[in-house]
Amino acid sequence: MQAEAGTPLSRRPRRTLLVLGIAAVWIVLDQVTKLWAERALTLGEPVQVVGDLLRLHLIYNSGAAFSLGTGSTGVLTVVASIISVLIVWQALKVRSLPWAIALGLLLGGAVGNLVDRFFRAPAPGLGHVVDFLRLPNFPIFNVADIGVTTAACLIALLALRGFHPDGTREGKSDEAYESPRTQADDDDTTHDAAAPHTSADRTEPGR
Repeated sequence: MQAEAGTPLSRRPRRTLLVLGIAAVWIVLDQVTKLWAERALTLGEPVQVVGDLLRLHLIYNSGAAFSLGTGSTGVLTVVASIISVLIVWQALKVRSLPWAIALGLLLGGAVGNLVDRFFRAPAPGLGHVVDFLRLPNFPIFNVADIGVTTAACLIALLALRGFHPDGTREGKSDEAYESPRTQADDDDTTHDAAAPHTSADRTEPGR
């Protein structure tokens, strides 16, 4: 049955486009900042921005986010590629606005680092990721990592509060999927209830 305007079914394409739009913006932001870091910073030489609170420190990371899994670039590339495909598949079904934002950030962060792995030295699929942001007692990271971390926190919060990607919530009745009653349906019901009985419906005296 074709969805009425304004129902959750009509919102699904918009939510999918929102996921892809956020991801695209985050990928561009990630790649632009990485290009800037390579041009403005010297490898291995930190630059203070806000005292010791925030420093710029250019490195090339062969591992995962926050320099985890260093030396496993090929495996990480395969895993990140699979995860990105799964995120896109989930984006086709998402109806929740917060989930769409979270998936967009997660997809943007994953693909942002995948661009480095596929197109940077030393080889396609084995490329090292550009990291340049550093906080005290924290691994060096980049904008893509910020997207992944923010998305992970948001997804955890949504899961704890019982919100599902399809727009439903744990323990709540799923009214979103019920077909909306039209005015015509209400009029028909009222008419049937108020309609007088015919002579055939009446019981004649003595019968």
